[in-house]
Amino acid sequence: MILTSAMLLDRYKNYANPYGKIQRLVQAKKLIPLTKGLYEDDPHASGLYLSNAIYGPSYISFNTALAYYGLIPEAVYDFTSATTEKRKNKSFTNYFGTFTYRDIPLDAYPYGIVSKTENGYTYLIATPEKALCDKLYALPTVSNQKQLEELLFSSMRIDRVEFAKLNRCDIYFIAPKYHSTNLKLLAAYLRRKNHE
Repeated sequence: MILTSAMLLDRYKNYANPYGKIQRLVQAKKLIPLTKGLYEDDPHASGLYLSNAIYGPSYISFNTALAYYGLIPEAVYDFTSATTEKRKNKSFTNYFGTFTYRDIPLDAYPYGIVSKTENGYTYLIATPEKALCDKLYALPTVSNQKQLEELLFSSMRIDRVEFAKLNRCDIYFIAPKYHSTNLKLLAAYLRRKNHE
């Protein structure tokens, strides 16, 4: 369970030294620091559950979400989330792994996010379509659809079967909100494939 300093101080308010009690729990590894003022009491909690709490507003996206949905073959051990209007990437490393937060445009931010509940934790994660858009937005710009196809299926190693299952209407809706050449090319590529 994710716990704040305020929650812990309230829990241990009857102790002579509540701060000392919290420190002893950390030393005994019964409380694991996530970031300043934030703790987790389950050493087996998934980083997916913790990512939104460590830094926000944010939702899990990029390679973390692409791997979660089986769009890329690699196992992903870092947790990458999207945020907005922060102007620079942030990164935190703790017992559970490395948590990275990357900016996307404010216009695109609120769309394509779902809430999931697992093992008593609720977290936000991009839909497969949004995760792909976020990832393409963060990559260097390509010049044409042929280069985009190479980027998708050779460089990123996107699974073609899973790619074919993506909701194209969602991508057509979200893509223009990034004001990105890569996303314009993705929408054009999907429209062309629809007509082939």
